[in-house]
Amino acid sequence: MQLYLYDERFKNAIENYELTEEQLCYTGHPKDCIKLSEEDSNRYSILALEEDKLVTFFVLHRNEGVKPYSNNNNSILLRAFSTGFLYQGRGYAKKSLMLLPEFVKENFNGINEIVLAVNVNNVVAQKLYQKCGYVDEGVRKIGKKGELIIMSYHL
Repeated sequence: MQLYLYDERFKNAIENYELTEEQLCYTGHPKDCIKLSEEDSNRYSILALEEDKLVTFFVLHRNEGVKPYSNNNNSILLRAFSTGFLYQGRGYAKKSLMLLPEFVKENFNGINEIVLAVNVNNVVAQKLYQKCGYVDEGVRKIGKKGELIIMSYHL
């Protein structure tokens, strides 16, 4: 598996990326996320490909995007994390999260923390993030879709 910053060569893969209604309760669709990334130079759409198949998608958000979740000016927000419906349950989400710290170090100078917000009802995702080294430091926020647990990974 390899992580890539989005560019136009991945447009077809994004068009064919499938999420269920249940998944969309907790995350944004990559098409919408990419539009936001094109409008905001601090948002970066990231794709995880396994054998040329788009299996996982997420956004990294710097500066204003991370401020509601962290006081650390050197942090970056992981948001809109999803695994394509056809690829769930195969370990791709975990694999991409395990690759993320090195990817951040290589592509985002000065970042020393990855922050994420996970819905309190999304227990499966919480457990995944914990397995991958993210720590619940007790911070809670209210988001558009309910209470959020803020988790951090210190680089």
